[in-house]
Amino acid sequence: MEILAEAIATVGKALGAGLCMGIGAIGPAIGEGNAVSKALEGMARQPEAAGNLRSTMILGCAITETTGIYSLLIAFLILFTL
Repeated sequence: MEILAEAIATVGKALGAGLCMGIGAIGPAIGEGNAVSKALEGMARQPEAAGNLRSTMILGCAITETTGIYSLLIAFLILFTL
């Protein structure tokens, strides 16, 4: 009976970590896609502002990606500490 409880806990941790990463990756992916799309649109309209738009876009993507990194950290915590 104890082995079954451990197996269920292991499966629960794996599912929880998978859901955490799956849901946690959707937001950054959509946000970065929109940011890059709008930055490229702005660069096409005003090529002289491309350098400023590029640096702002990279900074925005880096900030957006922290959400994905936080969800990875939570997934590791779920897998290895609970």
